Amino acid sequence: MNCQRKKFNLNKKFAYLNCAYMAPLLKKVEKAGIEGIKAKRQPNKVSGEDFFKDAETLRILYSDLINNPEPNRIVMIPSVSYGIGNVVNNIAIGKGENIVLTDGQFPSNVYPWKNHCNKHGADLILVAAPDTEEQRGKKWNEEILKSITQKTKAVSLGHIHWADGTLFDLTAIRKKCDEVGAALIIDGTQSIGALPFDIQEIKPDALIVAGYKWLLGPYTSGLAYYGPRFDQGEPIEQNWINRLHSDDFANLVNYQDEYMEGALRYGMGQQSNFIANPMLIASIKEIRKWGVENIQQYCQDLIQSPLQEVKQLGLYVEDSSARCAHLFGIKFPKEKMEDLATALKVNRVSVSIRGEFIRVSPHVYNDERDMKKLIQALKATL
Repeated sequence: MNCQRKKFNLNKKFAYLNCAYMAPLLKKVEKAGIEGIKAKRQPNKVSGEDFFKDAETLRILYSDLINNPEPNRIVMIPSVSYGIGNVVNNIAIGKGENIVLTDGQFPSNVYPWKNHCNKHGADLILVAAPDTEEQRGKKWNEEILKSITQKTKAVSLGHIHWADGTLFDLTAIRKKCDEVGAALIIDGTQSIGALPFDIQEIKPDALIVAGYKWLLGPYTSGLAYYGPRFDQGEPIEQNWINRLHSDDFANLVNYQDEYMEGALRYGMGQQSNFIANPMLIASIKEIRKWGVENIQQYCQDLIQSPLQEVKQLGLYVEDSSARCAHLFGIKFPKEKMEDLATALKVNRVSVSIRGEFIRVSPHVYNDERDMKKLIQALKATL
């Protein structure tokens, strides 16, 4: 796969290695958004069917991306916290029971659970990364598995850790969850679209994804998969479009007690976003054209040689077998972080600082020159 920078409007003078922060828009996605804005000039041309058409297209496209055989299990959400909120609302828990999370994960997958546990007197278990640089990822996964017991009602974590790219063994975690009857909830925001994921293989009870990172979509556009465990649940939002027969506009005042079938009850209000939905459709189409496996391989090839230089500088990076290629952390001395920030600015490199790690997140618009700029900034600091 060749570099795809020409399909974006990125400034060539800057090395944008920060897709985990926010993805740049493809030219096609930008165009789709502009066309959506233009369409709003003449709302008389918007039909009742148009309120459902793009959402259905997204369900089909996204289902293909994650190998989901049931598109009606996909719904539109505005954020990860909204998607997790639907899950939390339907996980019964009591005193002495617990929810297992990884420590240091993104707050949107922590606060809803924290509030839920506090409300019901349950325990929130945060499994911290081991304080070691030897087989760190492997040992972290082992600690997660040990934390899952008969008292565990749900395990909620990312496919990778959002700050350093550590891979979590979802297959083993799913097996352990099945043994104790716990739900498995995945925040795929930092992986879906760049790292292969198979719904039929992992069988999560829910997969929650914000679309403005690795799905290369607009802000406030996300997608959620809800499995059979939640088919009879209650959504956090009571809107008109997730009710039975909501497509019959003439009879909307004949109020329905029943929701739409299965996961469709969890869709957000105003999910028929006539500007954002076409943008997300355009971005997912491009990702499917590239192939998620090819995106991951491109990143792997791009970082292989530079990471050897990073290690020669005496800096720690997790072994490739325990992390992904599109997002990884470089452990950096805390006392030199301010100097690093200056060096990054001078060399026109955009990355993120997350805890004790420099989070580097390349994509197919990056090339060798971008990685060289990063290495120059590191060398200038050490």
